[in-house]
Amino acid sequence: MPLAINAGTVVRSIISVETQDLVEFVDITPLVARAVCEAGLADGLAMVQTRHTTTGLLINENEPLLLQDMASLLERLSASNAVYQHNDFGRRVGEMEPGECANGHAHCQHLLLGASQNIPVAAGGMDLGRWQRIFLLELDRPRERELVVQIFGA
Repeated sequence: MPLAINAGTVVRSIISVETQDLVEFVDITPLVARAVCEAGLADGLAMVQTRHTTTGLLINENEPLLLQDMASLLERLSASNAVYQHNDFGRRVGEMEPGECANGHAHCQHLLLGASQNIPVAAGGMDLGRWQRIFLLELDRPRERELVVQIFGA
């Protein structure tokens, strides 16, 4: 039987995460779970989005060797030492941050990952599989990152 949800209730929160490494898988599952719990909605959908174009969001297993394999795959597909037009600051157009670094690889890796994940909410908690964890993947360099968590439901 389909579950009818009043999607008129929306709760939004911002999560800050301080990354520590150039490439880092940060398990944000507890942070998102807390936001879902604090929203007080029994059933619905939690959308998590990174506010950055050099981070990605993914759902996968938190197994250290697997995380190393995934980081290696991203490096092979878009190597940090390859040549990127984006890194040619003399030719770039548009706004640039003071102290901008060469991070074309991070933007290309982001393209492979995406910026958001949707997680079902049931009985007031996230309805993830046994091994599923939510990761913020830092692709550029250590710094403060922000995530938007928006929960829709009743």
